[in-house]
Amino acid sequence: MGKLEGKVAVVTGAGRGIGRAIAILFAREGAKVVVNDPGVGPDGVGHDRGPADQVVEEIRAAGGTAVANYETVADYEAAGRIIQAAVDNFGRIDILVNNAGILRDRMIFNMTEEEWDAVIAVHLKGTFNCTRHASVLMRQQRYGRIINVSSESGLWGNAGQANYGAAKAGIAGFTRVVARDLGRYGVTCNAIAPRAWTRLTATIPGNVTPEQQVMIERLKRLTPEHIAPMVGYLASDDAWNINGQIFMVYGGTVALLHHPVPWRTIFKRGMWTVDEIAALMPTLLEGTRNPAPPPEELIPETARRQAQPAG
Repeated sequence: MGKLEGKVAVVTGAGRGIGRAIAILFAREGAKVVVNDPGVGPDGVGHDRGPADQVVEEIRAAGGTAVANYETVADYEAAGRIIQAAVDNFGRIDILVNNAGILRDRMIFNMTEEEWDAVIAVHLKGTFNCTRHASVLMRQQRYGRIINVSSESGLWGNAGQANYGAAKAGIAGFTRVVARDLGRYGVTCNAIAPRAWTRLTATIPGNVTPEQQVMIERLKRLTPEHIAPMVGYLASDDAWNINGQIFMVYGGTVALLHHPVPWRTIFKRGMWTVDEIAALMPTLLEGTRNPAPPPEELIPETARRQAQPAG
């Protein structure tokens, strides 16, 4: 008997990559699965029922139970129909995995409003849309597991991904709040920050440095199948008391990420002056680094003078 026997799951973006691996593992563990995927390209353009249908066929061929759904998570009403598909086909919803995503990478000074809106709509709004509809049913039945997909890009930044990083950071914050909203009703909400080679990571530009190429080759060894077991665990009854947590998952690694908390603090009675803060800031920031320091010629002259030894 599998860990998810008798459960009903919705997995968004399940036609390929990480979502596909999760859906297949869920079915293998006994869950009935709604495989949601509109079959868009990595940039969110197009429509193809093939990916979702293929995953459903694969699950059924292995003796599992699944149905396909082709709605977009970015539309509130369509997201409601995704959740309703679980109820209509299997009578309830126990598990929701908010995995659907697209990329529109661009440096911030070149990014268009449409590129920003499209990525936010799928990742952040899509996670809200599906969670909002599922949470009503999960609260009523006093049971549910919600697993969101965040990203290292949102947790500590990646150049050229302001839209994606903002959405993924938002999902991390969203996860922590939803955990508080729903925990009292027997519903947990957690997130993963996965690292795997998928068609989204394959969009990395070809003109990379030798060091970056080494990292890409390492990434190619990290498959979506490495991610699925942790999601399966979080979706199970064994994880009943894990709530509001974020895990980095890749290869054979599962890392519990620390929530942001004060690290170092400066304090005085009364109000600081700008000069006082300037004097103490180097101590406060000791051990940190600027992720993208400016070239020498752009360093302010006052900073150059301060950095020079006395005498």
